[in-house]
Amino acid sequence: MSQITKDTVIADILNVAPDAAPLFFEMGMHCLGCAMANGETVGEACQVHGVDEDEFLEKINAFVK
Repeated sequence: MSQITKDTVIADILNVAPDAAPLFFEMGMHCLGCAMANGETVGEACQVHGVDEDEFLEKINAFVK
């Protein structure tokens, strides 16, 4: 995975970087195994959980590299 964007599906991120789960927990997204997480994008998760999308993308991209 070269670059995570707002359109990247969370399940895809966790498939290649399972250690990134705590970053989602920090935003309040505790149900990473539920049906919504399988199709939810980073942008959708940020919007639902009131997280600044740009800040989160910077953080998770730095983590995954």
